[in-house]
Amino acid sequence: MAGRFTPRDTAFYDLLAEGGRNVAASADVLAGLCEPDADRAKIAAAMRDLEHAGDAVTHRILRQLNKSFVTPFDREDIYRLASALDDVVDAMDEATDFIVLADVGELPTLLMDQIRLVRLASIETAEAMARLVTLQDLEPYWIKVNELENEADQVYRKLLSQLFGGGYDTLQVLKLREVADLLEEAADALEHVAHAVETIAVKES
Repeated sequence: MAGRFTPRDTAFYDLLAEGGRNVAASADVLAGLCEPDADRAKIAAAMRDLEHAGDAVTHRILRQLNKSFVTPFDREDIYRLASALDDVVDAMDEATDFIVLADVGELPTLLMDQIRLVRLASIETAEAMARLVTLQDLEPYWIKVNELENEADQVYRKLLSQLFGGGYDTLQVLKLREVADLLEEAADALEHVAHAVETIAVKES
């Protein structure tokens, strides 16, 4: 165990913290879609840049895994955590891109609630990634993210009920359903990050 906490291993903490910050930044950009005068094309471009930045962090983590003899946590847990962080940003990027490409019209309030919940969970995630170096005060994080994911599930189900309630034409239902599904994926991926952190904390306790 002692060999894990060597100076060269701080790279993993720094990279995971960077990945967390990128998740939060992506969620901030995503939240811009809720503004009435949002420039969706500009938001999509900014999100694409963040998705590329997230990919770069993930690749750096994988390279670090390949060259490190010792790691601060189990290798499979680091890989799982890095992959889940990447999945969060991928889902947000796909949702934003689809809104522009499919020319999705006005976003329902419940879909904006999905975005709000994803943003809240992303903020929690970024803060938690910065605390991995000490593994302190992490339990409230994964509890909170699980609560937010449960709330996001409820919002998602209500939104589907609304979409299929007859108030939207068929094409708009298909468009909004796709966006809702991608935001649900983002919420699920944030919960997967929390589960990965919980696994690490339990193993290292």
